[in-house]
Formats: sequence, structure tokens, C-alpha cells
Amino acid sequence: MRDNWRDCQAWKEFGVDLSTTNNEAAKLFDAVLTQYVGWYDDNSLGGLENSVEKMIATDPKFVMGHVIKNGLDALGTGRSYYLDKEFQTEIQTMIDLGNSPSTLPREKQHINAVKLWSQGEMTDACQIWESILVENPLDMLALKFSHDSYFYQGHHPQMRDSIARAMPHWKSSMPLYSYLFGMHAFGLEECNHYDEAERLAAKGLELNRNDCWSTHSMAHVLEMTGRSTEGIKFMSTTENDWNVCAMLACHNYWHYGVFSIERGLYDEAVGLFDTQVGPRAVKSGAMLDMVDACSLLYRLKLEGINVKDKWKEFNEVCKHHADDHILTFNDAHFLMASLGAEDKATTDKMMMSLKEFAKGTGKGDNQRISKEVGVPLCEALVAYDSGDFAKAVSLVNPIRYKILTIGGSHAQRDVFNQFLIHAALQSPEKAHNKLARVLLTERKTLKSNAPLTDRLITRAMAVHTAD
Repeated sequence: MRDNWRDCQAWKEFGVDLSTTNNEAAKLFDAVLTQYVGWYDDNSLGGLENSVEKMIATDPKFVMGHVIKNGLDALGTGRSYYLDKEFQTEIQTMIDLGNSPSTLPREKQHINAVKLWSQGEMTDACQIWESILVENPLDMLALKFSHDSYFYQGHHPQMRDSIARAMPHWKSSMPLYSYLFGMHAFGLEECNHYDEAERLAAKGLELNRNDCWSTHSMAHVLEMTGRSTEGIKFMSTTENDWNVCAMLACHNYWHYGVFSIERGLYDEAVGLFDTQVGPRAVKSGAMLDMVDACSLLYRLKLEGINVKDKWKEFNEVCKHHADDHILTFNDAHFLMASLGAEDKATTDKMMMSLKEFAKGTGKGDNQRISKEVGVPLCEALVAYDSGDFAKAVSLVNPIRYKILTIGGSHAQRDVFNQFLIHAALQSPEKAHNKLARVLLTERKTLKSNAPLTDRLITRAMAVHTAD
């Protein structure tokens, strides 16, 4: 963990100038950036949120201070620009500060990118961050904002290539250098370059064993290559290294739980939910943690585990975001919560709101994605919950290759692959039962060492025998 923060001159010497002349603000910007990249709260500073507040208070006109604050709020996906008037004001304040003659051209680009992202134009925002990186590959904020945004959009080659373009310009002596390995590893893994991803994730952990994003990237490699037993061992033996990173710990415990479900170790998975994933999600209220909680519960539900009594407290948080529609990925998981909690009012409200958003009342990239994928996917979840498995299959099967566009990782979106198979197995239509079997054949071919798939194949054969 770092504690030597860069002042204005140090930032200038590094090659990433800041327009502020306040050394304390510049140091706090470094502290905020470092905690963001490392996914941890620095207790000596009171954590990330307190560091942001101190930074703005130290220099209220610090342009990049407002950029990183608003960018973190936007990419946190918990604040909607169109529903949150205070957020609109904060974005406008940032824009107004950027009109100062002292604002640097690169800072103006950052302002525009954050404004666009907050308004739903994620692709355009990434193009601006990439243009910054062409001129200055050492701008870690542009690199990290674009990295996370590509993840949200399922833009895996872009996530891989963005880091690949920048890495040769960095030196091992530079602050935050070690984190590049975990970031590059994740992009490589999502593009199916598993051997190289594993090598780089291991390098990241060699440089910094507390780099929870490298841990996360390694977990993805182990998941995608069918090494779930190794995954459980890896997560358990390194737990005290990565659980100190509070902002990603819940997600890494989610990976731990997914490995356990794969092996059929349901008690262990439920235990991880009850002691780690659930409590952490409730405490933070962060959208990433909320979707992890919903995802793990839904996977357990598909496996036939009774989790009915666990949905309510997550639905209490998720239902307040029913009208946000920032990410379709979020919407689908929020809907899982309202269905699991048997909250028909919230389910109906979300579906009505989503359909209106998709028709054109919404704006940005997610409006198109909601229309093409979000509405049928969420309608399928509702149909499945009501027992209309045939309808669920008819809604999801035609868009199964488009679900990539809702963002998230391959491992996260696998819940929808499992959902389709379960719906097809339970459908009264024989053609759907056959579809389930061919999907399982496909799944087994892609990852032969997969006990969860083997269990589903056994179920499919029972349906076939009954035919």
C-alpha cells in the first residue's frame, strides 16, 4: 500500500500535469486515484470517500478533483444523471470549472468524457479517454476509467488492447505500475488468452500480493479453464491478501462461491453468501456488490437450493434503482431480487419503466441495448418465475449471442446461459428439451471439466428417457 503522495511538481515530472497549484489537493488526488485503482480504502486517510471530500474541500476549484469524483459516481452506476438533480448540478459545476483559462487541454477532455458517461454515452466517453492515452499513456485515470467502461459494455478486445498499448510506456519505478498486470490479464482472459492472462496475473501478485484485481483475473482464468477445485484452494489460501480490498472483496467472495457451486458444494456456497457476500453487499450498498449478491442467490436457486428467505434485504436496496436503467446488466439482477422477494409491485414497476426507456424515453448506449436485449431478457426472467418456461426459452434463445452487449464478464453472464438451459429442460415443448441437450453438448465441449454441466446433462438425459 502506498503512502508517498505526489505533489504538483511530482505530477509534472511524472508527465501528467495538473492545473491546480495546491500541493495538498494534488497529493489527495494521488491518494484517491491509488485507492480507486487498488480497490481499497486507506484507513490513514479515512477511506476513499473521505479522501474525495478532503480533496474537494482543500481546493474547491480543482478541476481534476471534480473529474475523478464525478467519474467515480458515474462508473459506480448508483447515481442516474437523469433522475438525480444533485448529480446534474455536480456535473455542471465540473463543466463550469473547466472553462477557466488555466484548465489544461487534457483536463477538458476528461471533463467531456465524464459528462458523456454520466449521460449514458459510454462508447463516446471511451473514445475520448483513448485519445488522451494516445498522447499520454501514463494517465492512469484515463486508463482505469476506460478499462472499467469496456468491462461494463462487454468490449473485451478494447479492454485488452487499451492496456497493451500503454504498458510499454510504463516503468517499474512508477507509482501504480504493478496494477497494470492484473488489468491486462483480465482483458486477455476475457479474450480467451488464458495462458498469457494467468502469467500476467501471477506477475501482478508477485509484485503486490494485495492486488485484488490480479487475484480477480486469476480467478477468472481458473473459472474459464474448468479448474474449480484449484480455484477454491487459490481463493482460500490467499483470502487474507485480497479481502483487505473492501471495494472488490465482495466480488472475489462471489468468485469463491461460484467455484463452490460448480463443485456442488452448496453448504459452502451458502456459507460464503451468509458470512461474506450478503453482509458486504448490504453494508456497502454498492451496485457491484448488489448484483453479485443477486447473481449468487439466483445460481443457487437454479441449482434447487432454497434461498427464498434471503432476497428481501437486497430487494430493499435494488428497488430504489428500478428506474435508473444505467446498465441492462444491473436491471436484470435487480429484477432477480424483486422476483425472489415476491415483490410484484416493484417487478411491475421495473418492467413498465424498462419498456418505456427502451421505446425511446431513455438516452445513451443502454437505451439501444435495453430495446434489443434488456426487455426480452427481463421478460424471460418474469416468465420463468411464473412457470412459463416455454415463453422464457422463446424470448432468450434468439438473443443469446447478444447478451454479451449487456456487459459484465463471461463468468458473470454465464448465469443467463444456465438460465436458458434450465428453462429449456423444464419447458413442455420437446423441441426445447432437445435444445437443452445440444446446449449442454456445446457447454461440455467448451469446458470439459465442469461438474455443474455434468449434473445438468444427467437431468437432460432423464428428460430424454421420459420422452
